[in-house]
Amino acid sequence: MNRLIGPTMDQLPLYHSLSQEKQELLLSHLRMVMVANERVNLTRISDMEEGLLLHVEDSLTALQEMEKAPDGLYADMGSGAGFPGIPLAIATGRKTTLIDSRKKKMDEVAAIVEEMGLSGLIETYAGRAELLARSKSGEFSVITARALSQLSVLLELASPLLKNRGQLICYKANLDDEELRHAESVGKRTAMKLVSDRSFMLGSEYKRRIVVFEKHGKPSIKLPRLEGQAQKNPL
Repeated sequence: MNRLIGPTMDQLPLYHSLSQEKQELLLSHLRMVMVANERVNLTRISDMEEGLLLHVEDSLTALQEMEKAPDGLYADMGSGAGFPGIPLAIATGRKTTLIDSRKKKMDEVAAIVEEMGLSGLIETYAGRAELLARSKSGEFSVITARALSQLSVLLELASPLLKNRGQLICYKANLDDEELRHAESVGKRTAMKLVSDRSFMLGSEYKRRIVVFEKHGKPSIKLPRLEGQAQKNPL
């Protein structure tokens, strides 16, 4: 049995709330990431116990927001090693697209997904979100972004990918009032409205915050802009 002695049930309540089959898949994903990390830099975390808390459990903290989001396709922007996209796909069963501009990482993650037998549930896209938005405009019901960029940048990137009433779920470790105020201002131009804001502790020492924006109507500016403009010349 693919068991791991490590963080306690109190530290990993969401992981332990899943079925045994799903726990095994989450562990398999984490182990494969650790092996692949020896070839390609997928994560700075190299310890399974630390990975269970800071990757797997952390990814699952948005489950309640995912359950409230509209039904339909899910995308994870800046997915890297597949967190939070793969754990959330496993936990919810949503059809998932992992988006990351770094092809080497996405090639490794695509191989992991195939080896896990999840190719029918999860696909990878090695490219910028702006390019994907040109071919899949308004196709996604929910998007996540974990430790990726400023909220205002995330709103710009997510808006053209989301259908009306679709939601962007942002994971934040540190979020100051100025960043949130600016995001709400940019939200008026990108047709994105703040709908929830939740703070909590991951384990006993890590502060976390999940902020959700919902798309309403059409942006007042043309989106997507050219690739890279959201980061180089933010709104």
